[in-house]
Amino acid sequence: MFLKNAWYVAALQHEVDGGLHAAKMLGEDLVLYRRQDGGVAALEDSCPHRKLPLSMGRLQGDTIECGYHGLTFDCSGQCVRAPGVSHIPKAAVVRSYPAVERYGLVWVWMGDPALADESRIMEVEHWGDPAWGVNRGDAMTVSCNYLYVTDNLLDPSHVSWVHQTSFGNAAIVGEPLKTEVRENGVVVSRWMRDVEVAPFYAKFVKFHGNCDRKQHYEVHFPSHALIKAIFTPAGTAADAEPFHEDVFLMDSYNFMTPVDEETTRYYWFQMRNFSPDDEEVSRQFSEDVRHAFEEDRAVLTAVHAGMKKSPSKLDLPLDSGPLRFRRKLQQLIEAEQAGAPAGAAPAAVPAARATAALQEA
Repeated sequence: MFLKNAWYVAALQHEVDGGLHAAKMLGEDLVLYRRQDGGVAALEDSCPHRKLPLSMGRLQGDTIECGYHGLTFDCSGQCVRAPGVSHIPKAAVVRSYPAVERYGLVWVWMGDPALADESRIMEVEHWGDPAWGVNRGDAMTVSCNYLYVTDNLLDPSHVSWVHQTSFGNAAIVGEPLKTEVRENGVVVSRWMRDVEVAPFYAKFVKFHGNCDRKQHYEVHFPSHALIKAIFTPAGTAADAEPFHEDVFLMDSYNFMTPVDEETTRYYWFQMRNFSPDDEEVSRQFSEDVRHAFEEDRAVLTAVHAGMKKSPSKLDLPLDSGPLRFRRKLQQLIEAEQAGAPAGAAPAAVPAARATAALQEA
């Protein structure tokens, strides 16, 4: 179900403070804590003796003491103290995971530590640019398989129905979609010409009247998304600079971490090309985005329950992006499980199997 050799978000940066933070990712229990040098350590959250979660223990400097019998583990997962025994048993070890901090988030590599390359963390293009504002999101738990969330983020069409009072409106219904499969993921996009500005954006755009609107939805493997919104006065559509002087640009970053096969932890924030230091604008953005994402959460929770009970046998043209993403991701998972070298081209997976995955996940 999961691609292991990848970075996933484990926590918001501020959640890993002076104590022990428990997290579950890809069905595995982890404990995170901050070392004395300020970095983050990530260990298997289970003492090898009686399996008490280490997160129920005590942080002592750079080590964790188990709260049951005092076995103490360092940042590498090695036991450094075993009270009451003459020597430390060889089996007294827990798994450690590479962990780094970036964009206000804690990232953990869930696969082979030797392959943990920080350059594979998704790049946020305008991070640190003083001309761009940031509304820092948070995290929400969604009671669905993570692939239903990636499906949703490769489906601009759902905006017209799920987000009628925010991101969508009647003007964008039925516009054709363009799907592009890339090495690192899938992109679904479309331009809509001379349409009304959707409600969420109307309060922020600098121009009056209709717009040309670009929806650009891209999801990188395994489950990280960039949603780009471009609003520019009608008749001035452009995919890149030079834009119209009143162009509205918003880059929404979305990082989905599978907790297990039925639960997803969803982290997000947005970058915008205006009002970089306006805290009120950031507050409004965050509030409105949370409201829209709650609409997604209600739908995706119900979709997961419905598909689990009775899998759909119907695909529509708008499912092209999600199906292609699932197909390629499944290839990567199967290649990883077969022990293929990193970066090796995976074997082909028939389209029918990708469709079955959409129906059965």
